[in-house]
Amino acid sequence: MLRFALLCILFFCTCLNLQAQSTALRTAIADIAKEAKGTVGVYIINLETRDTVSYNGNSRLPMQSVMKFPIAIAVLHTIDEQKLALDQMIHVTENDLPKTYSPLRDKYPDGNIDISVRKLLSYMVSLSDNNACDILLKALGGPENVEKYIHQIGVKNIAIKASEAQMATAWDIQFTNWCEPEAMARLLDKSFNAGFLSKNSHNYLWQIMKETSTGPKQIKDMLPKGTVVYHKTGRSTTNEEGVNAATNDVGIITLPNGNHLAIAIFVSNSTVDLPKRESVIARIARAAYDNAVN
Repeated sequence: MLRFALLCILFFCTCLNLQAQSTALRTAIADIAKEAKGTVGVYIINLETRDTVSYNGNSRLPMQSVMKFPIAIAVLHTIDEQKLALDQMIHVTENDLPKTYSPLRDKYPDGNIDISVRKLLSYMVSLSDNNACDILLKALGGPENVEKYIHQIGVKNIAIKASEAQMATAWDIQFTNWCEPEAMARLLDKSFNAGFLSKNSHNYLWQIMKETSTGPKQIKDMLPKGTVVYHKTGRSTTNEEGVNAATNDVGIITLPNGNHLAIAIFVSNSTVDLPKRESVIARIARAAYDNAVN
């Protein structure tokens, strides 16, 4: 009886400690978020302990290139269904390569090339290539098919309505591709599970997420050197009124004990410059990391 009572006290104290840690982290996030002078949405899940922290986690915020993460999942699911193949070649014409942010276009400005789905996925995720994104969207039958698939796997609060080319035509269109930070963190959680995709698809997804080179001053910037991070960034332009619609980073942080944090950080409608927006993301990520390891 005494042993049971002691276990109950220990459990109660542990719960109080975890609650205090979550409250402290949420307070720290709120203080950092003020500097963005916009809307900051954050959702964090410890994938092993299942602890969560939310700050505006159910706000609908524009994704920008973060949408390339669910698109990649949809492509790999289609490969697992044997409707596409990683090494399948897709013919790319000059018309498939409009002027936009596109390392693929930089390398092949005249098009008329055959490129594998594997390489297009790498361009899209690791380099955030807009043209590679739209070529893969076309292969999937359009944004609506990606959205339908993501909803079918149980992640509802994500909307994918427009291609990169469509978003480039008008400021407001980017807001049709939105998600709640919680939904994105849940998608990270679900897709990090080794049984979610085939082994080959799973390994390739997280390889190209690990190889992401965009946003080095965001989630990764203030973490200890050597920390393994799998992530996808998204960023909009700044309009004539000085408002930046989206500076985002979402991903998985590997902790020293082998646990993992799924973290989604969105900075929307901010009026501060890029270094300050990136600093907000970096400091929130570091606060989440410190909270998890201490």
